[in-house]
Amino acid sequence: MSGDFLGVGWTFPVTLDKNSHHVVMAKYDECVRQSIWMILGTAKGERVMRPDFGCGIHDLVFADNSAAAIGQIVSDVRQSLLEWEPRIDVLEVDVNSEPNQPNQLLIQINYQVRTTNNRFNLVYPFYVS
Repeated sequence: MSGDFLGVGWTFPVTLDKNSHHVVMAKYDECVRQSIWMILGTAKGERVMRPDFGCGIHDLVFADNSAAAIGQIVSDVRQSLLEWEPRIDVLEVDVNSEPNQPNQLLIQINYQVRTTNNRFNLVYPFYVS
């Protein structure tokens, strides 16, 4: 039953199996992980037929690495995942940067898949100027 809810879909990016030449499929928890990655990697307005899909963090590409920008990123990530990924509960969103790479922010998302109660962590790199 949990597999039916989590779904099966094409991997992102779309790849072909070298042996069978069929499209490689992402199943269940991997499908959810790739969906989260796709939500975060899509800027709002990027999809013509669904302009509200995506995450607002892309508006902050030219922001400084400040507490205000980090707070906005946390808020945007949490809101977009609540809106676009109903299969998960967002447990925590945290943003960190390394001192030797101040332009790279690592967005750490801890989430739980609702039907299986499996917990996962995803780290999404985001770059600011």
